[in-house]
Amino acid sequence: MPEGDPTPPLVASPLASSFHVGGSQLADEIPSSSYTPPSDNYEFSDDHFDRNLRFAALMPVTVPEAVVASRVSFSFPVPRVSLGKGGISPGHGNTKLRSCDVYVGYHGQDRNLVRFCKWVKSELELQGIACFVADRAKYSDAQSHEIADRVICSATFGIVVVTDRSFLNPLSSEEIRFFAQKKNLVPIFFEANPSNLVGVDSVCREAIDGLLKCHREFKLEASEGHWRGCIMRAARIMRSKLGRTSVAENESEPYEEIPFPRNRHFVGREREIMEIESILFGKGDPVERESTATGMKGDTLGQSEGLADEESDSTSTRRGVHKKSRSGNYRSFGSGAVCLCGVPGIGKTEIALEFAYRYSNRYKMVLWVGGESRYLRQNILSLSLNLGLDVSADAEKERGHIRSFDEQEFDAFKRVKRELFRDSPYLLIIDNLESEKDWWDGKDLHDLIPRNMGGSHVIITTRALKVANFEVVQVLPLPLPESVVLMKGTRRKEFSSEDLEVLRKFDEKLGGTTFGKWVVGLLLSELGSSPLALYGAVSEVPLDDGPCHTYLGMADEQYCKNNPFVKKLLYFCFNVLHQTNDRKNLAAWEMLLVGAWFAPAPVSASLLAAAAKNLADARNGLYNWSRLLPVGCFLGPQTWNSEEESVALLMRLGLAKRVNRHPGIWIQLQPIVRIFARRKDGLYGAKAFIRGLRRVGSLEINSDHLWASAFLVFGFKSEPPLVQLKPADMVLYIRRTALPLAVGAFANFSRCNAALELLKVCTDVLEEVEKSFVSQIQDWCEGSLCWRKSGGGQGKKGGKVDEYVWRDVTLLRAVLLETRARLMIRGGMFDGGEELSRSCISIRTVMLGHNHSQTLSAQETLAKVVRMRSKI
Repeated sequence: MPEGDPTPPLVASPLASSFHVGGSQLADEIPSSSYTPPSDNYEFSDDHFDRNLRFAALMPVTVPEAVVASRVSFSFPVPRVSLGKGGISPGHGNTKLRSCDVYVGYHGQDRNLVRFCKWVKSELELQGIACFVADRAKYSDAQSHEIADRVICSATFGIVVVTDRSFLNPLSSEEIRFFAQKKNLVPIFFEANPSNLVGVDSVCREAIDGLLKCHREFKLEASEGHWRGCIMRAARIMRSKLGRTSVAENESEPYEEIPFPRNRHFVGREREIMEIESILFGKGDPVERESTATGMKGDTLGQSEGLADEESDSTSTRRGVHKKSRSGNYRSFGSGAVCLCGVPGIGKTEIALEFAYRYSNRYKMVLWVGGESRYLRQNILSLSLNLGLDVSADAEKERGHIRSFDEQEFDAFKRVKRELFRDSPYLLIIDNLESEKDWWDGKDLHDLIPRNMGGSHVIITTRALKVANFEVVQVLPLPLPESVVLMKGTRRKEFSSEDLEVLRKFDEKLGGTTFGKWVVGLLLSELGSSPLALYGAVSEVPLDDGPCHTYLGMADEQYCKNNPFVKKLLYFCFNVLHQTNDRKNLAAWEMLLVGAWFAPAPVSASLLAAAAKNLADARNGLYNWSRLLPVGCFLGPQTWNSEEESVALLMRLGLAKRVNRHPGIWIQLQPIVRIFARRKDGLYGAKAFIRGLRRVGSLEINSDHLWASAFLVFGFKSEPPLVQLKPADMVLYIRRTALPLAVGAFANFSRCNAALELLKVCTDVLEEVEKSFVSQIQDWCEGSLCWRKSGGGQGKKGGKVDEYVWRDVTLLRAVLLETRARLMIRGGMFDGGEELSRSCISIRTVMLGHNHSQTLSAQETLAKVVRMRSKI
């Protein structure tokens, strides 16, 4: 601090963010040459907010003269010193502090400001840049100031985050002046306009002059929520100036963060968007306003008098400041997670999508995962591919400790959580969460989402009324004026009063289903019909599904019964697709029938078309509704030259939405469309789906769909299989799909228990096939007749049991036994591995002989099991 400056520094009462020299507490502002994830005690603490965000008294506190006199001047020759975790004392002669690369200074209690500065620090450390972050106005003792002064003097560059309130703090002015004089200042204007900065005294004016004279390359602005680009640019500048080019060469290739294109016709929902913003960011910073008004001290929130309005009041808890809305519910400002609740089709996903596009620049990355219970665990672990994490299972080792499968799965999940919920902010969107309990092992959702989420936020969309203890935003039906705008579609023609009255009838019939109203608008635009004609045609669609098929869950079946007009509307869309004699025009209809059985995940148009080709001999539809409305005349002549045009029709009718994925065209069927499409045409679509995946499926990009096929073929837990395969087809499916899927899930994502369960199910199915062969032989062998002369039944060829199929079934079962044994020993399950190895050896000895290479391989596996059990 310059000599003769009469202004004492403004400080606050001690905070958790202030490290106590000579004590045991240090903030995460400690510089390090490499990034170290926070400890579990910090990361998953019970405090809802970061401990560095606790509030202190905002009233100025004069530093005692002894403290001011003992502070180190910025003009002294700086020794190379080192900061380490744990207690330190600059007064001790044997303590050495190492200089850091970058000092980041800021001032203010704004949560978004603190979050931004932590993000800067985290990003720089990921680039291998040692960084120190501090708001020195919070320091209350001379030793803390002395350490900060030494770090400032030794820093190669100084980043000062400038806000409209920075110059109210003389310490911030001091930092700006010091780094500006050394010509190593990198200012970041956080939601502040450089031209509006005004100095109140000579010191402030000198600091502002240093800012304005700073090199244009170093002037960075984080305005209007565009934080990500500013931080990435700051990291590039620091990396270039410090010569860290090797890190830049290893940057991962970008990918499409948000899976779906932005809805250009998004209507309404501003209330929900603003409510989410208030919960996650504290819009207008209500926490800071509250703390300033009440005069908080330490961790205690004071009570204001005479400041409550008539419609809302505030209350304080250990988890933060809550504001009571007009509805009487308490809202927590600055929480890390929010849950969008509402009935299916009301628009929850569209709200989350719009929020992601509006606020994506406030996050390092947007991560979108499907919340369907069967796929949620794999979807979360698959985030490791985008985050650059290794979540693979432990390799084989013959010495040392072997972790159980539960430990390995827990560690893999923990790695993803540690990356997600630290200072680098991510926006995690879990779309269509079906249950708070994991479908595989029943673990709670809180095992994924901790109380302390660091800088990250989570948005969950679900039809449930409430999820865990997260803040809830109840999505209500669109008001009538906005519903009418949605149903008008993209047509520019004026609607008459009679047409508007028909649209009101649509709104009444569809209720809260925003999706149905959107489909009405698309149909009016695509078909060119009047609202009255469309309403009459949809109303006359019969509700009878024909043959009853029970392939849906209870919740989906109940939704179908409770929404008859939505059912009629979608069945009318189905009729639009298959009401034609031109075979080419049926491609979209067949894609819809098959696509309903794919996993609720993106699928490429080429894969969908290949699977749909298996429906060539299937029925075109259950009913002919052409008498109700001449839809064909509205569509006009079409030319169908490729699967891209087929999926384009699905998207134009609102039955599917495009996905931001390359190469080629990718789509995803609407969840409600999947429900009703499964009620059509029995299991023909499911069988075509299995055949299509077997032919062109890829494990890397279609794992969700491969798992969906396994659910259909085998069934899991108490659910029966829906698709029955012949023995030869079952062998082919297990060899090409199920076995690679299980091994990949185990090795790449540590899904040890799920992989072993899948392999066991495959083994049991093959055992049942073998038993059926034996049973057939016993039935066919009567008296002196040879079983080879019998005819009929599965697994037979030319009136005989196909010996080659039987051989393939038996040998494939041996492969499964050996694979399971090899995987089990990687989790310390030696007894089970030994039993499976001996069974494999017995089969191969009979089928192949003692000296066959596969028999010897199984014997080596058994020897390894025995050897590892004796050593570990």
